[in-house]
Order: sequence, then C-alpha cells, then structure tokens
Amino acid sequence: MRVVEPASPALTSSLTARVDVRGLRVRFDAVDAVSGLDLSVGAGAAVALVGRNGAGKSTTLRVLAGVLPPTAGVVKVAGVDVRRDPVEAKRRTGYCPDVGGLIPRATPWEHLQLSARLRGIRGWEPAARDLLERFDLAQAAHRVCAGFSHGMGRRLSVVLAAFGSPAVLLLDEPFDGVDPLGVEATLELITGLRAGGTAVLISTHLLPLAVEACDEVVVLRAGAVAAAAPAADLSGAAGAETYRRLLA
Repeated sequence: MRVVEPASPALTSSLTARVDVRGLRVRFDAVDAVSGLDLSVGAGAAVALVGRNGAGKSTTLRVLAGVLPPTAGVVKVAGVDVRRDPVEAKRRTGYCPDVGGLIPRATPWEHLQLSARLRGIRGWEPAARDLLERFDLAQAAHRVCAGFSHGMGRRLSVVLAAFGSPAVLLLDEPFDGVDPLGVEATLELITGLRAGGTAVLISTHLLPLAVEACDEVVVLRAGAVAAAAPAADLSGAAGAETYRRLLA
C-alpha cells in the first residue's frame, strides 16, 4: 500500500513508519475480522480507514491500541512491537475508541489527571486546561461523565487520546454525533499534532471529513484493503461515486 507523507507522496518504509502493520489477521472463531492487512503511516501523515460496517476498521485500531491481540502478523507503533511490549506501545499511543472508554463516575479533570499519571506527564495542568477550552468542555471539567451527551463524550475521548501529544493517534469515529464546533476543534487538533510529527489513523463513516483530515484514504472490505488513494481523489460528487463503487 502506498503511504503519503506530509510533504511528499513517496513510499514510507517499515523502518521509518510510525504505524507498521504487515500481514495482520484477527480471527474470531471461524470468522476473519481482518485478513492479511498491510498498512503503514509515516510521522506527520494522516490516513483514514473507511468502509462498510464489519469491514475491519475498529478491529484494526483495537489491535494497534493494544486492546485486542492479533491472531497473526506484525504490528508496530512508534517502533514498538505491540505483541511483545504492549505496555510501552500504549505509552506511545493515544486511542479514542468507537464506544466506551470513559469512567462514568469520573470527571474530565480526573480522567486527565489519571492519564497524566499513567503516561508520566509532568506539569500537565496547563495543557489539560487548554484542551478542555478548545473542545468546549471547560465548564464541565468537574462534572461526572455519566450525564454527558454522546457528543460531549466523543469530544472528551478525543481530548484524552491527544493528551500528551502521542507519537501515534488512533481515532475511531471521532466525528460521530459531534456538533460543527467540535468537528472543527478535532480537525484543528489533528493538524497541530501532525505538525509535531504525530502519525494519525482515523476510522470514520464520514467520507468528506476523512478527505478533509487526511492525506490518504484506505477502503477496507471484508477485513482487507480494497483500494487506497490520495484523499483528494475521493472528494466531491465524483469521489463519492467512486467510493460507492469500491464498496459494492
């Protein structure tokens, strides 16, 4: 698969990739959720995984985040083998899951405090306040998350994933149910982290936002890559029609 780096469409080797996936297989009983997936994302690049429900997008991100073990294949994030050293891989990765991930009786501030302790982030308070302000969560910083709307929960999940500027940022459906201001904040955050060298991998059903946020779009079908193209090739009405054909 060709990987687009921030300044050039040159190929990224497995030696320089922040995300390096080769021959990934994830099997549940008799079903292959992911079947022989190859994927590579360089520092500062952003790739979107798109496809129908059950295509393997979330499963791939869960493996990269160290939540789900691979059945076979090599999976590395920021140079760390996820299978051999899952704890270190998690330290270098920020992950926004598609559902869940928040502690209902904890506040956003408590979530950030816990994240800072786990990641060893010192002097974390100013960055935490800035993120909460940018995502319009400052006034809810000391409210428990149990009463949050779906959109507020999504925004907090993105904040927690990005906290500490990880080497690899994994966002699973970050725009789902989020209002336009939240979408704008997420896009600006992605741009800022990429400028600092973070590799970004996004799973989304919203093709226009995938095109806006990323260099490259990878279409998954039945757990494998059906196609990969520069994001610009899937923009507008013509791009949407091309995407529909790829899903068929």
